[in-house]
Amino acid sequence: MISVLVVDDSTFMRNTITSLLEQDSEIKIVGTARNGQEALQKAEELDPDVMTLDVDLPKLDGLGVLQQLMKKTPLPVLMVSSLTQSGAESTLKALEYGALDFIPKNISSDRESFAAELQKKVRAIARRKTIIKLKYRRINQIQVPVQRPLPSQPADYVQTPCQGPRDLVVIGVSTGGPPVVQKILSTLPEDLPACILIAQHMPAAFTNPFAKRLDSVCKIGVTEAKDGDKFKTGHAYVCPGGKHIGIRMRGPLPEIFVAEEPRDALYKPSANVLFETAGKAMGRRTLGVILTGMGSDGCEGSKVLREKGGCLIAQNEASCVVYGMPKAVVDNKLANLILDVDDIANAIITTVRG
Repeated sequence: MISVLVVDDSTFMRNTITSLLEQDSEIKIVGTARNGQEALQKAEELDPDVMTLDVDLPKLDGLGVLQQLMKKTPLPVLMVSSLTQSGAESTLKALEYGALDFIPKNISSDRESFAAELQKKVRAIARRKTIIKLKYRRINQIQVPVQRPLPSQPADYVQTPCQGPRDLVVIGVSTGGPPVVQKILSTLPEDLPACILIAQHMPAAFTNPFAKRLDSVCKIGVTEAKDGDKFKTGHAYVCPGGKHIGIRMRGPLPEIFVAEEPRDALYKPSANVLFETAGKAMGRRTLGVILTGMGSDGCEGSKVLREKGGCLIAQNEASCVVYGMPKAVVDNKLANLILDVDDIANAIITTVRG
């Protein structure tokens, strides 16, 4: 049974989230809180497996809650975010402060879909409770028992280092992605001889603030992609939410496209679309990177990418918030390398430079 503490200043939202989560027989609401101070108190008293958290709270806002929570009572947190620019910016900060994932407040548009997504996200991040506690207690220099780390790769997996140079890097990522993408991109040098395209599962209201946030902390340039953008080295393009990103050839030159099709794709943006088009257009010039996320998006596209001579890095289980997308690639023996998030930036630099 997964225990959840629901934190929101709105009685309607507290009741709604409680009702929707308890439709899942594996989830139990153990408490609710209407302000930040109450949230911290109940987190300490109840030790829930997951907290759902609003940003706009009286007495202490959600960002303040996260900063104190991760010092005193670290646990998995799911942000429940408004679909506004300020809501997006606050949510991205919350992910930097330790929240594992977020879900937009779009209950009115499709209550059933919201409920399913809410339950799925709570179940996914609840599995990280022990790791979160260990991580933040070590950061806060609190003595904790040493646990055996997860293996970096399956025992029978044969890694084959990527050969370069390669001037296109395509990244597929979902749950837990924004801090991981920021960590990787902020390590890359300004003169990186490659163009980077990113398919991050994220609502349309969030992708432009995400791109701007990355641009402010990275040496390379980062922008939200537009159809027809030029292929530019030392630059990263974030796919707009609700659309797809990929590569097409204009004569001998690659060009970035942003499109609505395929409209029936399970995810928009789709890592499958990105990886497949990159493989078909640029083949051996491409390095694919599959990062943390639920599901298996990117796996089918990775098959095409590898068939066309592309190389593939998968994030390892130990450093993933959710080991879904990388696991699908690893299970299908498609990854050349399986790396901890701390090692991926250097692997990208080494590979693209050849």
